Amino acid sequence: KKATMIQFILLQNRSGKTRLSKWYTAFEEDEKEKIKQEVHRMITTREAKYTNFVEWRKYKIVYRRYAGLYFSFCIDLNDNDLAYLENIHLLVEVLDHYFGNVCELDLVFNFHKVYMVIDELFLAGEVQETSKPVVLQRLSAIEAQE
Repeated sequence: KKATMIQFILLQNRSGKTRLSKWYTAFEEDEKEKIKQEVHRMITTREAKYTNFVEWRKYKIVYRRYAGLYFSFCIDLNDNDLAYLENIHLLVEVLDHYFGNVCELDLVFNFHKVYMVIDELFLAGEVQETSKPVVLQRLSAIEAQE
């Protein structure tokens, strides 16, 4: 059985601006731009009646929209869709708690902190931690050192 992992994470707004991207697989810069556009076009044009999972190339995109932001994870085809939908929700809950009702501007002006949150949850494309209290406790310990 092949190991499964996250290929990349994209946080994009409705108009297609990528507010944050985290790549766990190497892609050329021009390919990354194409991917961002492709993924955005694909998920924003899907009707609400469809699932939040869509096959793309040789992967699967799991996405969820929160207000004006789309959180997309590119995962392996044989990976668990629902588990990643939960992980997206966990990421949003942690960001929400950490920033106190997170908004798009928090992602833009505090992107380094958003990467820190993502790195506490996911490491090298794999789920590292699923406990919100544990992640929040680690984040406050990091903040205390700064």
